[in-house]
Amino acid sequence: MNAFAGSIDKPNSYIGRSVSRPNAKRLLEGRGRYVTDLVLPRMLHAAFVRSPYAHGKIVSIDIDEAKALSGVRAVFTGEDLASICAPWTGTLEHFSNMKSPPQVPLPLEKVMWSGQPVVLIVADSRAIAEDAAELVIVDIEELPALADPVEAMSAAAMSQELADNICFATKLDSGGVEEAFDAADTTVEQSFIFGRHTAVTLEPRAIVADYDPSENRLTAHHATQTPYQFQDVYSRHYGIPEANVRVIAPDIGGSFGMKLHVYHEEMAVVGASIRLGRPIKYVADRMESFVSDIHARDHRITGRLALDRDGRITAMDVDDLTAIGAFSSYPRTSAVEGNQVIRLMGAPYDFSSYRANLSVVFQNKVQTSQYRAVGHPIACAVTECLVDAAARELGLDPFEIRERNLIPDRSYPRTSPTGYQFEKLSHQVCLARLKSIMNYDALRAEQAGLRQNGILRGIGIALFVEITNPSPAFYGVGGARISAQDGAILKLTPSGEVHCSISVTEQGQGTETIIGQIVADQLGIDREKVRVMTGDTDTTPHGGATWACRGAGIGGETALQAARKLKANLLAVAGLILQAQPGELDIRADWIVEAVTGQQRVSLAEVARIAFFRSDTLPPETQAQLSVVHHYAPQGYPFAFTNGAQGCLVEVDAETGFVKILKHWVVEDCGRIINPLLVDEQVRGGVVQGLGAAFFEECLYNEEGQLTNGSLADYLVPMACEMPDIEISHVETPTRDTELGAKGCGEAGTAAASAAAMNAVNDALVGHGAVLTQIPMTPTRILRALGTI
Repeated sequence: MNAFAGSIDKPNSYIGRSVSRPNAKRLLEGRGRYVTDLVLPRMLHAAFVRSPYAHGKIVSIDIDEAKALSGVRAVFTGEDLASICAPWTGTLEHFSNMKSPPQVPLPLEKVMWSGQPVVLIVADSRAIAEDAAELVIVDIEELPALADPVEAMSAAAMSQELADNICFATKLDSGGVEEAFDAADTTVEQSFIFGRHTAVTLEPRAIVADYDPSENRLTAHHATQTPYQFQDVYSRHYGIPEANVRVIAPDIGGSFGMKLHVYHEEMAVVGASIRLGRPIKYVADRMESFVSDIHARDHRITGRLALDRDGRITAMDVDDLTAIGAFSSYPRTSAVEGNQVIRLMGAPYDFSSYRANLSVVFQNKVQTSQYRAVGHPIACAVTECLVDAAARELGLDPFEIRERNLIPDRSYPRTSPTGYQFEKLSHQVCLARLKSIMNYDALRAEQAGLRQNGILRGIGIALFVEITNPSPAFYGVGGARISAQDGAILKLTPSGEVHCSISVTEQGQGTETIIGQIVADQLGIDREKVRVMTGDTDTTPHGGATWACRGAGIGGETALQAARKLKANLLAVAGLILQAQPGELDIRADWIVEAVTGQQRVSLAEVARIAFFRSDTLPPETQAQLSVVHHYAPQGYPFAFTNGAQGCLVEVDAETGFVKILKHWVVEDCGRIINPLLVDEQVRGGVVQGLGAAFFEECLYNEEGQLTNGSLADYLVPMACEMPDIEISHVETPTRDTELGAKGCGEAGTAAASAAAMNAVNDALVGHGAVLTQIPMTPTRILRALGTI
């Protein structure tokens, strides 16, 4: 029994309760405070001249006309900023053979992708800066572009600092793979292509860098998930003491991992502010975002399964070629996704022989890196599509083949063939729940009836495992200054309210809401009396912030432990006032009460009044501690794993190739649920992004490395009218690593949506000789698979 079972009915018990977000009304009314809204005295504006070529040598840059334009304050080229900014390199020490060229804000000799910023214009307005950018003449000697990652594998190195174009390579081999395939009764093999896509956040990247030379102090108002990471980056690379760097992340309009990374534009704007001693604002427009925001995915994978005569998986063999653009991103690198892909393969299934080969390759395109559900959709799609292929080969139902192969729920803890240690997962419960909420047998009967009338409906399912709650072994062990711990400062105000400053951050997912719930629950006070503050390195304690689904599992645990400390302090003071033992008292509904009877004794506000203003009435030498500081870092194994199952129902028009998504189902197990409403919002949002990748989103390049659909006129994102009803069911398997028991949920929807969708499309096309193994599954690709074009 967990510590919170049944507690939802107690006064001021909020863990497990659906409550609305306190900031929702303000944001919906257009009262958000974004970086874009910020106007500072003497503020200037930035615009960039970008490379028209994917690869080329910079011959000369003529900035004279641009500098002469009225309203232009400065024009910066690579040398101007490289002289004050230490270069950065996107590698991690525990990836022993990893390499990447060093990066500086603006290029010195070569351009490496189409859209790379080359010159920075600073002017009195953005319009003037853009006009000046048109006057800059950049002479670039175009070089052959390496757009195709297969060609890049064996081509001459793009960067003179490297011997080849391999950023990182690794192999996993648990043994017995060849023997298992030789002995197999059935084998299946498929090759997959996963297209590039990008975040398309509601708010683009934005920064206002404000350097004060009189104090050697930098304040960066930055639309980022990780203000503490950027405080460290700006401090180290520009030689400013960390205490003199303040990063403020106000309201953030979405990130999905895209705003985690160091970008050349932001580094250049900081450098320009240092040079000029004035605040400088840069907001990427949507077309800039397409050629500068990190892209995601871009994998080419071949996978094989071996099975015995009973349809049980005996071995898996995978080769993953991951393309990452011109550089490895910093400081988290671009190798993490591929590494997680090969380590999450086959995760739900009970087999022991596994082999994988990973090659992470440079190319002349925008960098790829971490994006919502890093690696999860790739590993899930390969695994689940191979399992469905095996089911078709063996004549088994998709549910039946999974039931035969799942890791039994009673068999944990377990170590996967890839080396991951699973504390406790619930695959069998989730699969059974999915079958029930889908009303699967009725769906199959309806499908058969419609097929007789030429209507092609398909049912797809997919199981997933998600990585959450990362420990220091995730980045810290690799030398990256990315914290795995979080900190919280809780204080009782003189009016009896509570302020919580915490290092986890808010980007619209409800972090502030769940932290407020946890604090109110543990203190026994009304949630409305808890104010949560995030996103400012000067006013909140240092911590990892929000990424990799760590907000609830690590940030929430930090808040819980801090609240328990503060409660103990408050009960100690109340005991002195009431001449009672603290253990005889409790806090309920903002009152100090007798723990056994619940009788109210004194209000929390009165305790605060006495402690702050009449401490003379307390026993001599009493020092009431009405503020606490607490830090928490996960211990033991590097991750807490979650799991779940998804189902998808589609209808395919064989004449046009169009797919209508009729319904989607999700069963997820994120451990202890703090706010069911927000979990459902996160899961639905994740599913939409997963279905976007499955059917719509792809960054398309030509052979010269030019992005050919770099605007929302050409790049498709899922819209409300195209999305189905998404039904969600929950299973709770709390982690025993924390008191709270929470894991992550933000990436669960994305993790398996595209896999379930691909299996659904292929199920619809059974008997038509078509199998889709490339996403997005566009109408053209479906028609090609059908052989009609």
